[in-house]
This record gives sequence, C-alpha cells and structure tokens, in this order.
Amino acid sequence: MQQLSSSSPSLFLRRFCCLATRPSSSSSAVFPKKKKLVFLGSPSVAGIVTQPPSARDRGKKVMPSHVAQLALDRGFPADLIFTPVKASEEAFLSDFSALEPELCITAAYGNILPTKFLKIPPLGTVNIHPSLLPLYRGAAPVQRALQDGVKETGVSLAFTVRALDAGAIIACEKMEVDDHIKAPELLDLLFARGSELLLQELPSIFDGSARTKAQEQDDSKATLAPKINQEESWLSFDQEASILHNKVRAFAGWPGTRAKILVIDEKSDKCNELDLKVITSRVYHGNDVQSSDDDELTFRKGSLIIQCGGHTALEILELQLPGKKVVNATAFWNGLRGQKLKKLKL
Repeated sequence: MQQLSSSSPSLFLRRFCCLATRPSSSSSAVFPKKKKLVFLGSPSVAGIVTQPPSARDRGKKVMPSHVAQLALDRGFPADLIFTPVKASEEAFLSDFSALEPELCITAAYGNILPTKFLKIPPLGTVNIHPSLLPLYRGAAPVQRALQDGVKETGVSLAFTVRALDAGAIIACEKMEVDDHIKAPELLDLLFARGSELLLQELPSIFDGSARTKAQEQDDSKATLAPKINQEESWLSFDQEASILHNKVRAFAGWPGTRAKILVIDEKSDKCNELDLKVITSRVYHGNDVQSSDDDELTFRKGSLIIQCGGHTALEILELQLPGKKVVNATAFWNGLRGQKLKKLKL
C-alpha cells in the first residue's frame, strides 16, 4: 500500500465521486444492477475504510483523515466510515463482512490487508498504484521515482494480493515526467488519471473479464519504493546537483529537504548556524559561480547558488526558515544585509 501526501486520497475520492455520479445515458447499461463498493482510502459506496483520526496542523487537534472528512461533508453516514488501527482487527472484519461488499477499491490506504479481508469481497480488491508496476512497489512509489530522476512513470490498476503490490495488472497508463514537477503535484495527476482508469475498467471487473485479461507481474523486474525516513531529508552538497534537485522534488510536502548553513557577520565576527528547508530548486548550468571559497553561497538573478560535487551547482529559488513562511531567494538574500553564507557538512 502507498503512504502518500494527505491531499492525494481526498483528491481521488472527489474525482471518483464526481465521475461516478455524472449523468450518462449509458449508465444503466454499464451498471445494470447496483454493486456494493467499499472505498479504502461512488456506483454505490457501501462503506469507507480510512486511517484513524490523528493530531495534525500546528494546534495538534485530533481530526478525521481527509478522506473521512470529505465523506462526512458529502453526507456519507458516519457509521459506515471505518477507521481501524489495523485492518486485521476482528471487530472491524466482522462489521466489514456484514456490509457484504462485492468489490473493494484501495488508494493510498497505508495498511496491510490480511487474507481474511481479501476473502470478503467476491470480486476482489483493486488497488490504484501510482507507478508502472512491477516498478516501485511499496510505500513511496512517486517519491522514489522522482528521487531516481525518472523521465517516465505512470499509474497501475491491479488486484490486491498478500504480497506487496504484486497482484495481476488490469490496466496501466504511462505519463512523462518533466524535470521540475514535485511529488505532491505528480501524485495528484496520477490519482486523477487512476480514478478515470478505474471507472473505465469497472464494467470488466464486474463481469469478471478483468480477471481473465489481467497480466501477472514479472517479479524479476520488480523494484522497491520503501517508506521515506525523515533523516533522509538532509542534503549533502558533496553529491552532484542533479541528485540534490531530484531529492528536493521527491521529498516536497513531507518530509521536505533540509540543509545546514552558516551565517557569518564579518562586522561582529559572529556566526549563526541555520537549518534551511529547501522548497524549490534547479540545477545551475552557468559557469560564473566560482569564488575564493568553494563553501560560500553566492547570489545570481534571484537564486542562491551552492557549489556541489562533481563540479556542479544547485540553485535554490525558494526556502523556509524554522517557524517562518516560505520566501523566495531574493527576499532571503536581502534580509541578510551583507552577511555571508557558507554550507556546512553533515
């Protein structure tokens, strides 16, 4: 299952609800009988399974997941929104089974589904996975793909099995990746397309033909997309600029990317260490960044320039100080009032 930014599942549910309820002269032919669907992360939605309420935002107020809140705002019955800590809880499985769902849809649910769960819906459980399976199986497919600097990715519709993201693929669609898109934006695009792909394939899932045409994955070509650790967010300027830029794009949203910078006031001979959060970057292709000190940051045309490994340089266009708002590099540089910046090694 994927662990994604908080906006993506709710975007998927909004799009799925809108598309599924759009009036159509052929809707009765496509869905001659209402089917009971359960969305984990509506034809008729019998229930929703999502993460339990959690503390978020600065006030740390306990709030429902974005999916649960959207469902409540749409008037979905609260007693049909399930929030188990683990999908293996017996009480949850009992209540879930009582719904008699025919099909389950998962998208960024973030919990392992036990065999008992998978046996309940007769039509199976279908997962929308934002990668071209068998590539990037796991918790962070989009983030790891961007971190690798891929030029192409996509979304897959696959049956859920006990093995991680290893089920037969019903359909997939490729998408080109430019050099500047960040993970949250790419996630939204992939889930938007994934929801449309799901609606196209629902008739074949309902009549059983999807099982016949689904292609088994080639496990020998599988790659993994492990969950992101917050300690990965630090930037090491010994690496090449392209690697760091890809990391900034991949970790945008959460956990972000951080760099240690030294602020030097030559007038007072004082130094102050800062943890900068790098929001937007790009690889610098100019040749005018040389200074007497390779560790010193320079400023060129609205960007902070940091020399990196392999004789490369990274531009920082937007950044954020702890507890402060995001600012562009020009505003940050002007606020220094002549103080110098140096990069620090981790």
